[in-house]
Formats: sequence, structure tokens, C-alpha cells
Amino acid sequence: MGHLDGQAAVVTGTAQGIGRAIADLLESEGAIVHRVDKDGVDLRDSAAVDGFFAGLGEVHILVNNAGGVQGQTHTPIDQLTDADWDAVVDANLRTAFNCTRAAARLMKAARYGRIVNISSGAGRSVSLTGIQAYTSAKAGQIGFTRQMAHELGQHGITVNCIAPGFVLSNPTTQAQWDSYGEEGQRALAERIATRRTGTPYDIARGVLFFATPDAGWVSGQTISIDGGHSLF
Repeated sequence: MGHLDGQAAVVTGTAQGIGRAIADLLESEGAIVHRVDKDGVDLRDSAAVDGFFAGLGEVHILVNNAGGVQGQTHTPIDQLTDADWDAVVDANLRTAFNCTRAAARLMKAARYGRIVNISSGAGRSVSLTGIQAYTSAKAGQIGFTRQMAHELGQHGITVNCIAPGFVLSNPTTQAQWDSYGEEGQRALAERIATRRTGTPYDIARGVLFFATPDAGWVSGQTISIDGGHSLF
């Protein structure tokens, strides 16, 4: 018997890395997982999102993992375009809003739900790569988590958040890691209490805790899963 037998879960951003690990772990615990990536549903499009969720019938767990830097690197603020800003904010914050709104309709009717937002250490500090829209959107997800926990708790729905540290999970993070060189990699590891970077399953295990029925009195929380990096 798994912790999530028979529960329907939606996990966004599952093409690789953290999202894939979350979906795999929830499935291993008995959940029926609907994996969503940008090639399947445009999560920035509210009508497309509403239609997708309406077709599911029920959703017990939502994990808002979609996002990322959208291929961007640091651009000085005085040179940053509207389009670049919007691309990152929409991918991270608007998608979480659209999916939460759609899932809440189903969860409120059932008087049960678990929503987990995947933010970033950048949302609690700064973007290591200097992407202004990314750190702003990830901070927005943390604020959104608190507000939704306050609003939805009376309906039996908990809303929590994870702020991952440096996780080697996709080509973007691998390229970032490689760019540091041996000296930079060593310096980063020395700022992590456990002296290692994270894995996608480090994050997935945190999601599993928040997603279980046993976590019913935990809401509005943001936990840093970063090997102790945020201590420094």
C-alpha cells in the first residue's frame, strides 16, 4: 500500500529533472499522475488550463513545478526587454496561478487538496545568474503560497512551497555548473553544509511529505531543500 493510493495528481514541468522525479515518486506511492509539459498544454493559457483540468474530473494533488529561466542569462536591468521579463514571469508565476485556480475548483468541491509550489532559493535570496524576472517570479510564488494557504485552508486544502538549492537536473543547470570550473564548483560546494549539490529526488521527497494526507496540518510553509546552503 502506498501513501497516495488512488489519488489523482497533476505535476507540471515533467519533461526532465525535478518534475520527472516528482511524478515518478508520486506514482510509486500509488498516485495516478497526470504529467503536463509545455508540449502538451500551454499552461500560460488560462482557457487551455481550465479545459485540461475540467477533463480530469478530480484532482487531489497539484505540483506547480513548471518554470525555469526560459533560456535566458543575465541582462543588465536597463537593457532588459518587456518580452524577456514577461517570458520568465509567465512561465513561473502565471502558470502556477492558472493551475491553482483550475485545481481549486475541483478540490473545493471535494473538500480536500494538496498543492505544492516549486519555487527556488533565488526566491528567498538572489538569482546566482542575475536573472531579475526569475528571482522576482520565484519570490512571487512564495507569497502566492501563503495567500492561497490562507484562502483555501477552510476548504480542506493545504498549500506549501519548496525552495530548492542548486540541483543538477537539466541542461541549463548543468551548463551553469560547468561554467563555474573546478574552483567555482568547489567554492559553491563549500557554501553547502552537506558539501554536495542536490538531486531531483531530494526535492521529490519533500513534495511527497507535503502531498500526503498525514500533512493535513501543515500549510503556508516554504521549506528550503538546499543541503543547508541557506544557513550561510
